[in-house]
Amino acid sequence: MSDWIAIAKFEDLPRLGARVVQFDTVRVAVFRTSSDEVFAVKDACPHRGGPLSQGIVHGKLVTCPLHNWRIDLTSGEAVQPDRGCVHTYQTRVEAGQVYLRLAASKSAAESCASHA
Repeated sequence: MSDWIAIAKFEDLPRLGARVVQFDTVRVAVFRTSSDEVFAVKDACPHRGGPLSQGIVHGKLVTCPLHNWRIDLTSGEAVQPDRGCVHTYQTRVEAGQVYLRLAASKSAAESCASHA
């Protein structure tokens, strides 16, 4: 479990909201959905770098507050007709603690590379 980092208590994540965790030069937005699922993505919209952590969460999507791009929190992909993606990070909740694996998930990294 050495590659997992404890980042917050589950109860401290607002339902339909987010918290930001800063790691060196990477800002990660950690979201809690209405069904209490936890997702983490790089806190920068692929369109213009808007702060996704300040967006509106609906279902498993977040809408960027700058230009209304919708990002799928499970894949990091922008919803059509928009194109682009953000890196996603694995999360898990154990005993009321939220853990984050800082390495970007392989599928998200490959997917984002295909949009470059």
